[in-house]
Amino acid sequence: MESMALLLASTLSAGTVLAIAALGLLINEKAGVINLGAEGMMLCAAIAGFAAVVHSGSTLVGFAAGMLAGAFLAGLFGLLVIWLNTNQVATGLAVSLFGAGFSAFVGTGYVQEKLSTNAAFEIPGLAQIPFLGNALFKQHPMVYFGIALTLSLVYFLYRTRAGLVLRSVGESPESAHALGYPVRRIRLAAVVAGGALCGLAGAYISVVYTPLWVEGMVAGKGWIALALTTFATWRPARVLLGAYLFGGVTMLQFYLQGMGVEVPSQLLTALPYVATIVVLALISRNPQWIRVNMPASIGKAFYPGS
Repeated sequence: MESMALLLASTLSAGTVLAIAALGLLINEKAGVINLGAEGMMLCAAIAGFAAVVHSGSTLVGFAAGMLAGAFLAGLFGLLVIWLNTNQVATGLAVSLFGAGFSAFVGTGYVQEKLSTNAAFEIPGLAQIPFLGNALFKQHPMVYFGIALTLSLVYFLYRTRAGLVLRSVGESPESAHALGYPVRRIRLAAVVAGGALCGLAGAYISVVYTPLWVEGMVAGKGWIALALTTFATWRPARVLLGAYLFGGVTMLQFYLQGMGVEVPSQLLTALPYVATIVVLALISRNPQWIRVNMPASIGKAFYPGS
């Protein structure tokens, strides 16, 4: 029972990284923009957050630095694809490649740095409940933030005027423009907000999840987060559930190793990516379902006055 509680707890922690990043990408895609640069943004945010904590000693400063790094790169991406009308896919890939190289270059001097052990968190009273206490109520506050962010995004997108406007921009930017809405500015704001969340996820990895810096430490989580938006058919609650599913698959390798199951470590490491491919393949069997839920203008450039 204790080992299962620890597996559930680690699943929530691992899933939080994917959930926060995927929710940021969801905001982008609801506005009609595809950002394939999540991996690079998360890597730059990871080194920015780690370096900020090394020099300041404050986890909050590290999170803020990561969000700024992610928002800055997303802002550059947004200016290129929204105002200069560059190809979204090619520009996103360029951001991802740049982020991987730049973070490796900047992070050279931080490889040997160590962060102090994170303080233990728990919810008084609830943390003492057998099984559930260890599984659910001794998490880092960022885990609960991920859940709150999901609920807030559901409310924002489907219960507020601003959310309706954002979705209308993703569905039909021409109609939104005709009604007087600044489509390009709305898209840029969505891209920057999404980048900030990707940056927060990246900083969480290097500051809390694995408190150290290693080149390429995001290890494909940005791509999995991108796949999660399709897996969840662009619904925030499904994104959270999908993130926990993939987080559980990631943690399963360590659980099986701890149980003494003799499975090649390479196969266990590949499990999250195999699961991603399988899920996307299953979803692709029903293209009509994807078309019904996908923002109609996703990935399409908008030219005011055209």
